[in-house]
Amino acid sequence: MSAPAMVGRREFLKTGAAVGGGLLVSWHMPLSGAGVGKAGAAENQVALNAFVRIGTDESVTVISSHSEMGQGVYTSLPMLLNEELEADWSKIRVEAAPVDKVYNHPIFGMQMTGGSTTSPAEWERYRKMGALARTMLVSAAAQQWKVDVASCHVDKGVVLHRATGKRATYGSLATAASQLTAPTEVKLKDAKSFTLIGKPTRRLDTPSKTNGSAQFGLDVSLPGMLTAVVARPPVFGAKVVKVDASETLKVPGVKAVEQVEAGVAVIAERFWPAKVGRDKLVVAWDLGPNAELSTEQMLRDFAEQAKSPGAVAKKTGDPDGALKSAAKTITAEYDVPYLAHAMMEPLNCVVDLRADSCEIWTGTQFETVDRASAAQVAGLPPEKVKINTTLLGGGFGRRANPASDFVREAVQVAKVAKAPVKVVWTPRRRFEGRLVPPDVARPIYCWPRCKWRTGRLDAHDRRPVDYARNALRVVHGQKWSGRHLRGRRCGFAYGIPNLQVDLHSPKIGVPVQWWRSVGHSHTGFSVEAFLDEVAHAGGKDPYELRRKLLANQPRMLAVLELAAQKANWGAKLPPGVGRGIAGHFSFDSYVAQVVEASVAKDGGVRVHRVVCAVDCGTVINPDTVKAQMEGGIVFGLTAALKTEITLKAGKVEQSNFHDYQMLRIFESPKIEVYIVPSSANPTGVGEPGVPPVAPALTNAIFAITGKRIRRLPIRANDLAEGTGARS
Repeated sequence: MSAPAMVGRREFLKTGAAVGGGLLVSWHMPLSGAGVGKAGAAENQVALNAFVRIGTDESVTVISSHSEMGQGVYTSLPMLLNEELEADWSKIRVEAAPVDKVYNHPIFGMQMTGGSTTSPAEWERYRKMGALARTMLVSAAAQQWKVDVASCHVDKGVVLHRATGKRATYGSLATAASQLTAPTEVKLKDAKSFTLIGKPTRRLDTPSKTNGSAQFGLDVSLPGMLTAVVARPPVFGAKVVKVDASETLKVPGVKAVEQVEAGVAVIAERFWPAKVGRDKLVVAWDLGPNAELSTEQMLRDFAEQAKSPGAVAKKTGDPDGALKSAAKTITAEYDVPYLAHAMMEPLNCVVDLRADSCEIWTGTQFETVDRASAAQVAGLPPEKVKINTTLLGGGFGRRANPASDFVREAVQVAKVAKAPVKVVWTPRRRFEGRLVPPDVARPIYCWPRCKWRTGRLDAHDRRPVDYARNALRVVHGQKWSGRHLRGRRCGFAYGIPNLQVDLHSPKIGVPVQWWRSVGHSHTGFSVEAFLDEVAHAGGKDPYELRRKLLANQPRMLAVLELAAQKANWGAKLPPGVGRGIAGHFSFDSYVAQVVEASVAKDGGVRVHRVVCAVDCGTVINPDTVKAQMEGGIVFGLTAALKTEITLKAGKVEQSNFHDYQMLRIFESPKIEVYIVPSSANPTGVGEPGVPPVAPALTNAIFAITGKRIRRLPIRANDLAEGTGARS
């Protein structure tokens, strides 16, 4: 994930283009910002607006205002723009935008990538930019030929005039077009006229990633650059008391050892001496108040807190009255652990700090925030700080850090290094840290009181112990936290007339941060797994119960029915194989999944097949939607089967991928993705594939074994023959 999904964020799009018809739009946004536009163009390129440049060699450069971390925006955004520009697709290239307000996110009001919002937010803007550029190019040709604009048309980057046979390429017209005043109104295409949008399209960034020319943060190298790694506290909030660097300074290549806010930095000529030097440091720490933190104690405390009412986050109808009058109720407790983002590329940041400027190279999701933080540390005005956004080797929300921890730290190290420096967060220390630690991010959640009234199935009450709210205050404050909980984490697609969610928010010394699908990763698990319990307790088929509850939610019902149909719900399975179903609405998209799995005698779980149906509005690139659903499913299965971050005596017990394992290729199931056709505006796809897979899996396990899994990750000893599942 990424940044949180904002309640009401689609208000921006309500006045937007109706996919089924053309749209006449008025454009009031500046077409270039400080340092953007013509000044940002290469010598042989002409900027027609801040989002597109035309080269005299006929190249077309699309400026991406969003970071590419594998989700495909370096292809989808050019598709949107070129749908209207109508240049030769083979000539399209992409560049990351500089930090400038002209590139601010249309919803969040700052330059960032997250919340599965890139396509929804840019659905209009990038098409408008393409249409504006095309209009100016055609106008330039018409003026040169002294003909009516309406008599000209374009075809793959060439303006044509049928009556005279005249033709001119975009490259030959770009300079003249850039001198024209941009129109205030442009008409966008009808959906039936789309030639790119909706068509499977190969990614533009694939060639560079396969031939090695793509630049990630770790690839950046500057003349005279040093490399640093930081020894961070073993306990959250611990402080340095004393440092013995005598052995470190003996390591060939080590230049300096300096204390910074995050810990102790070892600065060297290259990475390896910095890493070896860091390992030889002897640091005495004041462990502080968090030295006794443990996961076991936290869970006990949460369960105790949940015995009393919390702050009411959402309430409809009369849940207490309905539950009291019910002939039968069921209660269960669910909890999920802290989780790491575990990106393939470790966090890193290169800083060239000078007296009057600061230039940064890093893979970030938060350009605006990071520039402001870097400026504050460097003691410079923000306009003197330049951020070059590289490709990101995974993000999942970790690189959208409100505290800008990895950027602040790198600028601090640059101040003491007195030279350009690359700071690398090494894998061995990947799950440790002082501020928001690298990868310890997805909050721990407990749902110790989930009650449903069976029979008519019309009442639900749940009481989460929720720690993420404290993290959200960093950016949005108390008021946002409540709105976020009411609007997203407590939302149901199901028609439950009597519903209450109340909340406890304990203050714990473990920093947390959003993780792919944010609150939906635990909401989806607890609600969909518990609904399966309700169905079986009432003698109902889990699929048929959901169909009944979704009678007034046609889009959610459609994906549920499609997933069930494609999975042959109800058909006989091989011996030992079970089938489970779940659905979830998140980031304005509807997803349903069916999982087929088996359990071995020793309790080992094997997922054989996942069938996924998704309604994400108008699809820009079907290949991207399928890839994101597949990636989200594997991501969610990893969390369900493999991973957790635990604390003992204040320390994170996991240190690297040997004890925080990923789902391996041979463990991955067959995945089928089916897209529901829609004419609605695009909605999120990066995160919605995650929430349904864990409950669909645990529901399949119950179908095989009769054992309920209410705590993740699933452990083999919970399911081995002769044992009972955790509950």
